[in-house]
Amino acid sequence: MQGVKNIDRISSFVQSFYIDDEGRLGEIYKEAKNNNVPVIRPETRELLKTQLLIKKPANVLEIGTAVGYSALFMSDYIACDGVITTIELDEERYNIAKENIKAMNREEKIVSLKGDAAEVLKTLPRDSFDFAFVDAAKGQYIYYLESLFELVKKGGVIFSDNILQEGDVLESHFTVDKRNRTIHDRMREYLYVLTHDERLETAILSVADGVAISYVK
Repeated sequence: MQGVKNIDRISSFVQSFYIDDEGRLGEIYKEAKNNNVPVIRPETRELLKTQLLIKKPANVLEIGTAVGYSALFMSDYIACDGVITTIELDEERYNIAKENIKAMNREEKIVSLKGDAAEVLKTLPRDSFDFAFVDAAKGQYIYYLESLFELVKKGGVIFSDNILQEGDVLESHFTVDKRNRTIHDRMREYLYVLTHDERLETAILSVADGVAISYVK
């Protein structure tokens, strides 16, 4: 029990050093949280920022736009002439994201695509991205992977968020709620492929709800 408390204290201590988003971006984040729209957690955001600053990618792929917060956040840390292509299935969120992108004058840097990512990915040019941020339906990650191998250049990075599923992925198949078992099994498979496929070099990190950073060899 003491260990859990210490983890919570450590997390709070670390977050106390983070600088909140300003202006419209900060408003978008707060609105999303108030409306229970999933957005990247502060720890993940900071790790993502440093990865982008190191890589300075020119072409970024995002799977899971939601209301556009993460795409707008990332747009400050990519190459000056860089472009983010982001995909969202939900029509309402897609429309909100488009409005948010327009309100922040980022239409030239962020291209929004609506549709099922598994299908949209098949229409994108091969070897066209330096960096991919995967933050969509967790049960679908495994189905995006082969397309990502086609789309992300050698030397590129695949950054996968929420891979620990609030800790469910640690449990056995039969101890997870029946409604979550398919997602659990698919995420386990996804993590196995990330760490065993010879085309990748992957680090799995227990940051926030878990991230995997994969280098495409």
